[in-house]
Amino acid sequence: MKAKSITVTEAARNFAECVNQVHYQNASFVLLKNGKPVARISPADRRSCTGRELAEALGAAALPTMEARAWLRDLKTARKHLKSPGDKWR
Repeated sequence: MKAKSITVTEAARNFAECVNQVHYQNASFVLLKNGKPVARISPADRRSCTGRELAEALGAAALPTMEARAWLRDLKTARKHLKSPGDKWR
């Protein structure tokens, strides 16, 4: 489900309603300050994968040689095209 964007002020004024929607409807909210995302409210039980967990899962995967080579090729291509996020604190 896509997160709904709301202002920090709107979230503060309707905090209990936001929490209820997150809890009962599995909704998520992105909080905006001056039009920019600063925080997220989402269900606590929603799992996310850390880099370490991903590395462990990939290390345990037994891919056939051809698939492993294709995966590595795709990874290298993706790294060439992806840009790292800028430092938003500067």
